[in-house]
Amino acid sequence: MVVGGDPCSPNPCGSNTQCYSAGSRPVCSCLPGHWGNPLTYCQRGECQDHADCPHSKACKDYRCVDVCAAQCGVNADCTVRNHIPVCSCPPGYTGDPLTQCRRFDPQELCDRSRSPCGVNTRCEVINNVPTCSCQPGYFGSPLSGCRHECESDYDCGPSQSCQNYKCTSPCASGACASTAQCEVRNHRAVCSCPQGYLGDPYTSCRAECLTHTDCPTDRPSCLGNQCMNPCIGQCGVNAKCEVRGATPICSCPRDMTGDPFVRCRPFDKYDLCEPNPCGENAKCQPGYDKTGKDRPVCTCLSGYVGDALTYCRRGECQSDNECSYDQVCQNYACVKACTSQCGINAQCTARNHVATCSCPPGYQGDALTRCYPADNTSYGYSRRGRVYYNKK
Repeated sequence: MVVGGDPCSPNPCGSNTQCYSAGSRPVCSCLPGHWGNPLTYCQRGECQDHADCPHSKACKDYRCVDVCAAQCGVNADCTVRNHIPVCSCPPGYTGDPLTQCRRFDPQELCDRSRSPCGVNTRCEVINNVPTCSCQPGYFGSPLSGCRHECESDYDCGPSQSCQNYKCTSPCASGACASTAQCEVRNHRAVCSCPQGYLGDPYTSCRAECLTHTDCPTDRPSCLGNQCMNPCIGQCGVNAKCEVRGATPICSCPRDMTGDPFVRCRPFDKYDLCEPNPCGENAKCQPGYDKTGKDRPVCTCLSGYVGDALTYCRRGECQSDNECSYDQVCQNYACVKACTSQCGINAQCTARNHVATCSCPPGYQGDALTRCYPADNTSYGYSRRGRVYYNKK
């Protein structure tokens, strides 16, 4: 050893090295980017940083080395990302990939530390998926937690009450009699008998009536198990109503007429002919009987003959022109014009519906009254064609 001199001169190190003194002793090291034994020889390194190596390796001591070597636990997988080892358990395994991976039991998904379910729930693994459901008697969202449907009536709607932690209608529990009506008010059942029924709605309701005989006189009909007066509002103004069973019978009083379902009014003389009491083809007019009392009078229509109370038929004629030349129209019938027209012993000849009277030869007198044997008689004709006689 050289006392007081430079320990690195002469250079005691190998090739591609550098020397520096540490106190009085030389210290050899490889040049940057080199590796090896600095006392003999340092060779140039494979890399200086990770970028000089493939993605699956890293630069360590100027050499590209496998970064996954001895980095992960037992049964773990190692994946290199940007020269950095990433450890993970393979599919079907679980655990700490830095120490050890073990096979995974799907039922572990429902372990308390892993279960996704809320309180008061059940967890089942179905097709390797944890499935949550509320426990019996509980309701809600199984993921966030389940609870009783209700703890008090106020947890239910106004028409329900809380029974055995469930919201139910208080009327469904038989709070009222079977024939009673039930209404929920403020979560409580309120019972009442139906209209027309009597009794205690909490024990038994019975019908007001079963037959008409069960009803009072002012409500004589049993309708729908209620006593009613069926006449109310059924008949017209001034009409009277009688009940037969359950049927209202409307009628006008004897001194009135009209529609009993609308209005009844006092009679007038024209009502005698409404409806028409006469026969067919007959007309009705107000008249009087022998005592002077109003009565309907029936007559056949013009051009008709017959019994006006039963039937009038059309007449044979209405004028002489509808009859033969030797007939006239009398009371709508064609009769001989000479019938009862001339006097005793006179002759009658009909011409153009006119009766012509004359005394026969050898007779004289007034042919309209009487003809008698003539002694000395002259005769002539009237302007109307009728014979007249003059005594000489």
